[in-house]
Amino acid sequence: MNILLTHGYFLGEDQKEQAIMRPYIPLGILYISAYLEQHGYNNRIFDSTFSTFDKLCDTLLEDKPHVVGIYTNLMTKLNVLRIVRFIKNEPALSHTRIVLGGPEVRNHLNKFLEQQADFIVLGEGEQTMLELVQWTEGTRSKDLSTIDGIAYMDEQQGIRQNRERSKLKNLDELPLPNREQVNLQLYFDAWKERHGTNAISVSTMRGCPYSCKWCSRAVYGQSYRRRSPSAVADEIAWIKTHYSVDSIWFVDDVFTVSHKWLEEFKQEVTSRNIVMPFECITRADRMNEEVILNLKASGCFRVWIGAESGSQKVIDLMDRRVEVGQVRDMIKLARHHGLQAGTFIMVGYPGETKEDIFETVHHLKTAEPDLFTITVTYPIKGTPLYAEVEERFVTSLPWESSTDRDIDFKRTYNRRYYDYAIEMINNEMFFHKAIKKPLANLFRIPVFKLKSVLAQRGMRKEEKRGIDH
Repeated sequence: MNILLTHGYFLGEDQKEQAIMRPYIPLGILYISAYLEQHGYNNRIFDSTFSTFDKLCDTLLEDKPHVVGIYTNLMTKLNVLRIVRFIKNEPALSHTRIVLGGPEVRNHLNKFLEQQADFIVLGEGEQTMLELVQWTEGTRSKDLSTIDGIAYMDEQQGIRQNRERSKLKNLDELPLPNREQVNLQLYFDAWKERHGTNAISVSTMRGCPYSCKWCSRAVYGQSYRRRSPSAVADEIAWIKTHYSVDSIWFVDDVFTVSHKWLEEFKQEVTSRNIVMPFECITRADRMNEEVILNLKASGCFRVWIGAESGSQKVIDLMDRRVEVGQVRDMIKLARHHGLQAGTFIMVGYPGETKEDIFETVHHLKTAEPDLFTITVTYPIKGTPLYAEVEERFVTSLPWESSTDRDIDFKRTYNRRYYDYAIEMINNEMFFHKAIKKPLANLFRIPVFKLKSVLAQRGMRKEEKRGIDH
């Protein structure tokens, strides 16, 4: 069996990421690669990040794989469709089966199958991919209905969707992701050149037990399953042995969801002398002083604390189930104990007003996070937010040439208003930080304030335009 795994993300085509330069290899295909090897199936990963579409096509023609597995998310969807079209239009690859998995496929499975993907993997991919490889090889029953967690096109019955695959109960049974299949040094060097330090991604859990309306649960569902602290410590020890890397990025949605787990993790890494710097994401309601001290002792240098808005009204509309005051308190407490604190902000959520946006400015100035990111809210198919605003879409774009990120819907104000709002928030925060060191920022202070004033003028202009129209 000739098996190739890829993800269809090309850094050279992504100007935004070139500016940020924090690329990560998708862990999902590394886990699938390792799982296949564990069961006797050699495979190849084509890491497209630092490569090109043409080189991927050349590799496909050279390898002529029996199975191609492609990780698919919002960012990679359009390139995945390009890859599917190339394979299906190339006579030399007429035998190749295309398997798509990842967060984008569940809620668009009909579309992907209509675009000639052979199989859609729903949920966790390790066991399902193994069974599809065995089916392709002919060592498994020819009846596709026996493979849980897939959708496919049946010649007689049309699109078929089999029953859901049961979630893995013991994540410790999974092998370590197959990092040796890719050249991680390319990632390390890119980070180092831009930021002075680099990072490697690690997963300790699958799923999220919370209910935020905008968040997709297409792969792991609303679940919480965790690798044991000792297993995660084993992986850190392996990483320290095999790579010269500065830090870890824990990809988990809520790293501190279990205080007991965190305490045991701290004991593991400290007792084995394998503490390694890391950053993680969490929620304010799963933090307290003891948690912050355990994070720091475990190696954490930066914690991202989700807020999304400085308005409690908007947070409640999102079903975040967290108090904005608690978010501020935990940002301050983390910084007090020497951790960097980052946070995430959205603007343009349904029901948000200009008063809520200025509450967010107040929130950021009060909490004073070291870092924050801002995005304009967009609906992802399959989420409660998508269902809530679907009847208010103002864009009607061809599915095969657009993504959910391109969707706009009727909000309190028009789309341009929120671009000005982001500019205003950023410059208000630049100004807020600059005035604390006036001598060092003598010339920047008036520039930041002027940019904020101009952005607010733009907001008022767009607000009036929205009312007029």
